Amino acid sequence: MCKDLANVLMQKKIVTIMRGVSGEKALRAAEAIANGGLKFLEVTFDPSGRISQKETAATISALSKEFGTVLHIGAGTVLTVEQVEAAREAGAEYIISPDTDARVIKRTKECGMLSLPGALTPTEIKSAHEAGADFVKLFPVDNLGAGYIKAVKASLNHVKYIAVGGVNLENLKEFENAGAVGFGIGSNILNKQMIEENNFAGITDLAKQYAELVGERK
Repeated sequence: MCKDLANVLMQKKIVTIMRGVSGEKALRAAEAIANGGLKFLEVTFDPSGRISQKETAATISALSKEFGTVLHIGAGTVLTVEQVEAAREAGAEYIISPDTDARVIKRTKECGMLSLPGALTPTEIKSAHEAGADFVKLFPVDNLGAGYIKAVKASLNHVKYIAVGGVNLENLKEFENAGAVGFGIGSNILNKQMIEENNFAGITDLAKQYAELVGERK
C-alpha cells in the first residue's frame, strides 16, 4: 500500500497543509481543495496544546470518513510515537514531521504508513532516509532557495525530496526543476481569510491553479 501511495504522491505532487481548522470549516475546506483537483491533505497537530491531540485526531477521522475516497488524509507536525498511533487510529495514511526522529519514522512504517520526516542539513537528510523515510520533507526550503535542493541532490540524489515552506505559484516550478518531487503548501492554498469569510469557492480556484501548474488539470 505504501508503495502505491508513494507513486500517487509523486504523480499528484501537492500536499495541502491544514493548520488550525476544525469542524464544519475543515470539511468545507477539504471539499474545496478536492473540487480544485488536489488529492493530498495534511492535518497538523498543534504542539502548543491550544488544539488538543484528541481534537486533531477527531478532525482527521471526520475528514477520512467524509473524503477518504477522493482525498488522501495524513497527519502533520507529528513529534511523538503517540501521535503516530493516534493519527493511524483516526485514519491517516501518512505521517509528516518538521524534524527527523528515528522513533517516529520506525513506528510510522510499522503502522503501514508513508513517512515524510523533515530535514534540512545533509546529515539530517541521510539520517531520515536511513531510518526508513519514504520522502524527506526539505524544510524550511524557502530560506535557502531552489539552489539548495540542487546542491544536496548532487550528493544525495537517491532521496526523494518534498519542498515545504514558502512554496507558491511563482516559485514552485523552480523548486521542481531543482529536483523536488512534491510540495507541501499551506496558507497559499488554504487562505485563512478566505476560510474565515467562508469563501471556499476562492480556495477551489487557488487549488485549481496549483493543480494546473503540476499538470493535474488540462
